[in-house]
Amino acid sequence: MSELIWLSAVELAAMIRRGDVSAVEVLTAHLEQIEKVDPALNAIVTYLPELALDIARAADEKQARGDELGVLHGLPIAHKDLSETAGIRTTMGSPAFSDYVPEADDLIIARLKQAGCVTLGKTNVPEFGAGSHTFNPVFGATLNPYDLSKTCGGSSGGASVALAAGMIPIADGSDLGGSLRNPASFCNVVGFRPSPGRVPSYPKGMAWSTLSVVGPMGRTVQDVALMLQAIAGYDCRAPISLHEPATIFAEPLERDFADALIAWSPDLGSLPVDKRVRDTIQAQLPVFSDLGCRVEQAHPDFRDAYDIFQTLRAWSFEQSFAEHFAQFGEAAFKETIRWNAAKGRSLTGAQISRAEVKRTELFHRVREFLETYEYLLLPTAQAPPFPIEWEYPQVINDQPMTTYIDWMMSCAYITVTGLPAISVPCGFSEDGLPIGLQIVGRPHADFSVLQLAYAFQEATRFYEQKPGFGGDSASNAP
Repeated sequence: MSELIWLSAVELAAMIRRGDVSAVEVLTAHLEQIEKVDPALNAIVTYLPELALDIARAADEKQARGDELGVLHGLPIAHKDLSETAGIRTTMGSPAFSDYVPEADDLIIARLKQAGCVTLGKTNVPEFGAGSHTFNPVFGATLNPYDLSKTCGGSSGGASVALAAGMIPIADGSDLGGSLRNPASFCNVVGFRPSPGRVPSYPKGMAWSTLSVVGPMGRTVQDVALMLQAIAGYDCRAPISLHEPATIFAEPLERDFADALIAWSPDLGSLPVDKRVRDTIQAQLPVFSDLGCRVEQAHPDFRDAYDIFQTLRAWSFEQSFAEHFAQFGEAAFKETIRWNAAKGRSLTGAQISRAEVKRTELFHRVREFLETYEYLLLPTAQAPPFPIEWEYPQVINDQPMTTYIDWMMSCAYITVTGLPAISVPCGFSEDGLPIGLQIVGRPHADFSVLQLAYAFQEATRFYEQKPGFGGDSASNAP
């Protein structure tokens, strides 16, 4: 049964539906893997095997009765510890919330349950998701299964490690500055930041904001598309949610890319990018030509993107933490959170409004660029996985990173455009570290992004290279 843990979610869901294997058997295989590898990796931080077995037994009984089954029926999942889960501890990685048990599910959790998922626990995060390195004072750090001395990224770091190490077949996450994409890049899995509103968020303090989104992670693009069938779609409680039905993600991902014009940018014109990242991705660019695409090196004008992101992120942090600071005191939260919230408090209305105007101008520059090019390719992360002892990279290519999020701008610049973007495995550096390729699509062209990612995935199949730790293969080399 241990072979079940490396099957795709699509394959597992089909096997369960056919009756080839039961939900309990699939869960048991994953629980055995968790107990084998997670004590060293620390990906699943609230672990609920007994609850999961009860849910799996109920799923099998439901199937035996001939009841209608959800698209994710019987698939084990662990939820990101930033998402509120009814009756299950949700710590946010913060000592202030270490015993917090919500009374209701966030919308994405409710949809996953309705689709038939089997909840087995929660995945680790940075404190309140701040920064792309998964460590916190409640549970400690989550290690990268491809190199235990390195970070797994974040903030959906526990989710990416649980996927990469065969502990779960699908995972939910969220993304403000790269939190679905960076950890996917660092762990050789797929992380998709959908268009804002594609997967509605509720409850959400700033319901009209498009900076933070929730979305899917998986080991394959097909698995991400499967999960979107469950979590995408309109909800009246989310005012920016899109009306396009989730069933579009059940369509075939195959497509003819003959003459599709694609832009490749190694640095968006100005960002420092580690040579190992650049070289690994550039070695795979001929794959797109083999698919029939025409690839040109080009990028939109991203001027002002840094200031836009830093301003709007700080504004959102001030809103998010004002009440927490009043209740627990600022000292209860890590320094980078205090810094980001303080920056938000210092903003004037004029600064915020001008950032929004500049963001609108940036969107139109990028939109016009994508009228010529159907896709933009760029590195997901500007650096490969870094030592677990670092809070964040201080320098890339001799350029200092002045804040804890400066090194994440290859994702953050895309965030402020509101465009759909995916990180797909793109190989390994010479020192064996996973590298992700970011594919960005036109406005609301989420399915199109999945199609190109799928074509690249099938041509390269890097996702098949499991980590030496907890996997079937000890080799990370391409």
